[in-house]
Amino acid sequence: MTDNMIELGRRAVACKGWRWMPGMLAVNEKTRSEARVLYDGTDLYVLYAEGYSYIVGSVPVLTDPATVGCLLALVREAWGPDLRIFRDGVWFVEYVPPHAPENMYGQRTFTGATEAEALVDALVNAP
Repeated sequence: MTDNMIELGRRAVACKGWRWMPGMLAVNEKTRSEARVLYDGTDLYVLYAEGYSYIVGSVPVLTDPATVGCLLALVREAWGPDLRIFRDGVWFVEYVPPHAPENMYGQRTFTGATEAEALVDALVNAP
């Protein structure tokens, strides 16, 4: 995992709308080992090969499809379901108000070189 992706993961975790979800892929910043986030009915945890079983010190792996899907769910919780996500050279996440005409451009637009970057930008700027 690159340093840029670690930093993007840190930005995501720092957002007020962030929360860990079961199935996300986490990476331990110190050892760079990866593990899925698990739920035991009470708590979320990760179990790295080194034996760590906590999420503190972990960042999400934002190249993992399941983790990006969870990130999308968090963005939709923050902004509502009225989002458009598309790629036109760069990735765009647009907030389109309810009942807007189909050809209306988003009132708030967030961009990134990757889908995850655009989603993190939207989460950082969420109301």
